[in-house]
Amino acid sequence: MSSSSVLHDILTLDSRGRVIESEGKTLEFKRDLSSPTKPLRTVVAFANSAGGRLVIGVNDDGSVAGVEDPLAEEERITSLITDRISPQLVPGIDLMTLGEATVLVVDVPLSTRRPHHMRDQGPEDGVYVRLGSSTRQADLALVAELERNARGVAFEDLPEPRAMLGDLDLEGLSELRGRQTGIDDLLALGLAVKQGGEILPTNAGILAACPDPTRFLPSAWVQCGRLRGPNGTDIFDQTEVHGPMPRAVDTVMEFLLKHAFKTAVFGEVKRRDVYSIPVEAIREVVVNALVHANYAERGTPIRVGFYDDRIQIDSPGLLLPGMTVESMRRASRLRNPSLARIFREAGIMEQWGTGVQRVFEQIAEAGLPEPRVEEVMDRLRFTVYVPSHAPEARLGGRGEHQDGALRHQEEAPRRQSATGSASKLTILHRVEQSPASRAQLMETLRIVNQTRAFRRHIEPLLKAGLLEMTLPDKPTSRDQRYRITDAGRSALEGQRDDG
Repeated sequence: MSSSSVLHDILTLDSRGRVIESEGKTLEFKRDLSSPTKPLRTVVAFANSAGGRLVIGVNDDGSVAGVEDPLAEEERITSLITDRISPQLVPGIDLMTLGEATVLVVDVPLSTRRPHHMRDQGPEDGVYVRLGSSTRQADLALVAELERNARGVAFEDLPEPRAMLGDLDLEGLSELRGRQTGIDDLLALGLAVKQGGEILPTNAGILAACPDPTRFLPSAWVQCGRLRGPNGTDIFDQTEVHGPMPRAVDTVMEFLLKHAFKTAVFGEVKRRDVYSIPVEAIREVVVNALVHANYAERGTPIRVGFYDDRIQIDSPGLLLPGMTVESMRRASRLRNPSLARIFREAGIMEQWGTGVQRVFEQIAEAGLPEPRVEEVMDRLRFTVYVPSHAPEARLGGRGEHQDGALRHQEEAPRRQSATGSASKLTILHRVEQSPASRAQLMETLRIVNQTRAFRRHIEPLLKAGLLEMTLPDKPTSRDQRYRITDAGRSALEGQRDDG
């Protein structure tokens, strides 16, 4: 595939000639190279994080300005990268036609020589990473992780020189795994390593089997809180969870369920408790946070906050190099595979790499809003939105609260239908005045997973004759747009009359 076709795959112009796509972890626009330091830091960040494209000649509002002297600018950016970035980085640099202008595209792969840094700042202060659509300076802990990752060395594999085998609870580990665990098993599992004439626990061993892992790893604990109020500033309840990480899951879930609404449903065989939060999906998010956390971060615990309208789970560490929020929904890479194996053997983690995908599916089935995943500062945040648990929601005492929780579960299909109706009107309003591209429709719905969302929200409108393609003979064309039909306008008018 040519670089030109690749560019057209990631950039689309609207009817006004503005770029539709927004800046993100792997895409940034710059008007020009008059102040080259920030663009160069972005190039460094792309190389250290997940790769990306720097497009020069596009304004902040998405309008295409182009570059005045394309060949001179191409030579200039090449020289700047060579002179000011270390180790040597050789991105692809191309001139592309976008609309009626020529832009400069710097295509930066994820580098195998990371971490790269700005030469004038040095290898400690000049390392940058990509955080969402921004570029941030990496601290020493993140620089160390980038170096380990580039060498294929995981933090969990490193020996803990201050620990001894006696610091591991082998009986408790055997109980978790459902089989006897001895020293040979520790070595085979990566929970211990031979060093000189000694056998020392690894960080994975400390996380999996030490009764108090914070003795060695200050971040290896979970802080839970029930936070009330619009801003979540009223700490109603809190607890700290210490001990082996695999055993933390049940304790965290007990805390969350204590503050969820519950009702009992009596079937033909036995009673079943129904909660106002999607229990299995949230449990999966908790497991994901414990397995993927960067325990090299000091003093930054995993945090689980139960707010009035959401459950927010923060785990230390950004995504691994090469990963984006979008790609982790399709498949994940394990930061701590040895620890993950213990979770799997204990029956806590069923499969590898599909947990996040299942979470989104389960929450969609429950009729709840799509979760939000984002990199924030030095951590990964996973937010699951839930029905209101504010104190004022308890209108008629505990019984009515429980009835509401039951209705929340039993009416999920109806809510999904209502959500679908709301989405339908949103889409029809969007195209009422002018056609829109697939990307624009997804942006209107604030949806990232476009393929699945297209099938769920757009295809039914096409089949119902409320929408139509501007290029029906070329359904996959990049120039394809979707416009409202007469039937769609009638549906909107009917909605307005009902209002």
